[in-house]
This record gives sequence, structure tokens and C-alpha cells, in this order.
Amino acid sequence: MKMLQKIRNMSKTQKILSIIGLVILVLFLWRIGQIVFKKSRAGGPRQAAVAVVLTPVENGLIRDVGNFSGTLIPKSQFVVAPKVSGKLKKLYVNIGDKVTRGQVVAQLDDEEYQQQVAQAEADLKVARANYEETKSALELAKKDLERAETLHQKGIYSDAQFDAALAQYQSQEARFKVAEAQVANRKAALETARVRLSYTRIIATWESGSPVRYVGERFVDEGALLSVNTPIISIVELQPITAVIYATDKDYFRIKVGQEAVVSSSVFPDRKFHGQVVRVAPILKETSRQARVEIDIDNEGGILKPGMFVNVQIEYNRREKARIVPISSVVTRGNQQGVFLADLENKKARFVPVKLGVVEGEKAEIVEPADISGLVVILGQHLLQDGMNIIIPQDSSPAMQKKPEAPGKKGK
Repeated sequence: MKMLQKIRNMSKTQKILSIIGLVILVLFLWRIGQIVFKKSRAGGPRQAAVAVVLTPVENGLIRDVGNFSGTLIPKSQFVVAPKVSGKLKKLYVNIGDKVTRGQVVAQLDDEEYQQQVAQAEADLKVARANYEETKSALELAKKDLERAETLHQKGIYSDAQFDAALAQYQSQEARFKVAEAQVANRKAALETARVRLSYTRIIATWESGSPVRYVGERFVDEGALLSVNTPIISIVELQPITAVIYATDKDYFRIKVGQEAVVSSSVFPDRKFHGQVVRVAPILKETSRQARVEIDIDNEGGILKPGMFVNVQIEYNRREKARIVPISSVVTRGNQQGVFLADLENKKARFVPVKLGVVEGEKAEIVEPADISGLVVILGQHLLQDGMNIIIPQDSSPAMQKKPEAPGKKGK
């Protein structure tokens, strides 16, 4: 409107010149638009280039491993407790002490049990004396019976006299057997008293495994009155030590007894411990859908302790000469999984469908195509389509141009 107002205010000649100028400007803009339109139709839409970072396809070792977290427990653990009651007179070990098989770890007050042994010994002496007495009486009764039998045969002894001698012999024989049984009974009582006395010396013993173990816990102090089976200390075996992990059904059927395992702990970040799968539970728990797996670990020096949290790697398989790419280079286009290979000559990215094998951490094995090689895109691949132009920054070229040597280093 302002332009028309200005034109109205102009003279006739100025109006004509202004109209001609506007017409020329419109024609000029229309012509430029036609030229641009023709060029766009002839050349098609122009693609934008994507800056990428490349890395070569490697050929090397890749392992198929399962990663688990678990807890350490003792290889074996048991509680030492008295078999008889009494006062704890002496405790010879404490928490953390070494214990060998058959070592005396505690002593109960044994005065009462010594008296029981003395009483049993006295009772045995009485029984033996009675045994000797009945034995002598039996021998006399036997001689009387033999004499009565001879006289009875000659008709000197009557039947009643012979029967009396026989009854006397049988009575003495019964008394002898009772005395003999009493001796055996007193012997057993003495052995029992001696065994009970030996139980006052509390011994830590086990059948198999490491001959040296450790005191894990102490439950009582000296002077305590203990009843039978009252826990005194616990004994743990630390060499080897056992790691307990739980595997879901995805890994359960791949874990076998005898497989090697590598164990690590955040407490010792620079150390690796080696173990072996020794037990796999035959069932999965309904609540967690997991199965218990136990791994024995070489724990020379006892550096690993029960209750520690550990990470466990179990190797299922390994490939020595696998084609390996970073897992980040694998993308999906349509329904296909693949990687972008760089065409350095034409500065283009080519999409290659692949089939993956073993995946280990940030690395992935390419099974198909088996002969894949070259450079794959590891940064910028999510913006690419097959055949798109790429920009390769100088510091990411495959040659990885050598850095200039620092002054003074040359020739050394």
C-alpha cells in the first residue's frame, strides 16, 4: 500500500519508469526460479554427507562367557560342641586361630568324671572278686556232684542224695554265670566312664579336606557352664573356598561340572582367582527361576574370606580366529542386522547384512559373511543409509597418521 501511495504521488513519467522496473524485477526472479527448478530435476535431491569414525575389522580371539555375581562361603563349616556337660575350664583357641585335625581346643572340668572312673574301677574289682569266689564254689560243687554220682552208681547214695548234689552244682553254676556277667558289666561301665572322661578334652576333628582350618566364631567364654551340644567354636575351611552363584535357565544348561571359572573382587581389583565348577543343583527354585551353582576357588594364603561379594566369569566357548567388530557398529536397517563398511575411494558407506556369533563385552563375532574385511563405521552409523556420502576426519582415517616425534627423541 505504501508503494502504491508513493506511485500516486509521483509524476506520470516517474510512474511509468517505476512500473517498468517492477515488471523487470518480477521477470528476473521468475527466470532464476526456473533455472533452479530445472537443475533440481536434472540432478535429484542432494544428499548431505555424514561425518564418521572408522575402525578395521579384526581377526583374533573372542570368548563366549557368562558373567555372574555371587558370595563366598567356606568349603566346609562345623560347630565344635561338648558331648558331656560341665564347666568350661580352658579354651585354647580364639577367633582366627589355625586348627589342625585332632587338636584339643577346649577342656572341661573333669573332677567329677575322674571320680566316676575310680568308682567304676572299684566296682569292677568287687565283681572280679565275686567271680573268683563263685568260680571256686562251682569247682567244689562239681567235685561233690562227681563223687555223689560215683556213690550213687555203687548204691551207697540214694536218689535223693544224688539229686541234692546235682541241684547244688546247678545253683553254683548259675551264680558263676551271674558273677561272670557282672564282671562284663563292670568292665563296660568302666570303659563308659573313661570315654566320658575323655570327652572333657574337646577335640576338633574331621575326616577329609584340608588338614589346617580356622576358628570362625567363638560362642562361649571360659567358666561357662555347658550342657551337651552347646556350641563352643565354629571351624571353617578356607582352602579351597567356595563361590555360590545362581544361574537362570538361559545359562543353566550351558554350565557343566568341571568348567573353568575366573573370579574377581572389588577388594582386590588387580587380582584374578581361578576356580572350577564342582556342583550344579538339579533344580531351579520356583520363586526365582534360578539354580544354585558352586565353584571351588584356589585360595592359597586364605586371602579370600567367607561373606565377600565376587564376580564370576564362566567360559562356555572360544574362537581363536574370529572376525571381530565393535558391538556398537552393528545397526538394524529394515529387518536386517548389519554394519556399514566405508568405501574410502568414493567416500560412501555401504550397508552389509551380517550374522553375529559370540558376543564378549564390547566385541562381537561376525559369522556371515565369513570373508568380511575393511573398515566399519563405529560413530555416526545411526545417521547412515546405504550409499550415503561420508566425511572421514583426518584423525580417524585407517592409516591413523603417525604423530610427529617430540623434539630430541629422533634418532634415539
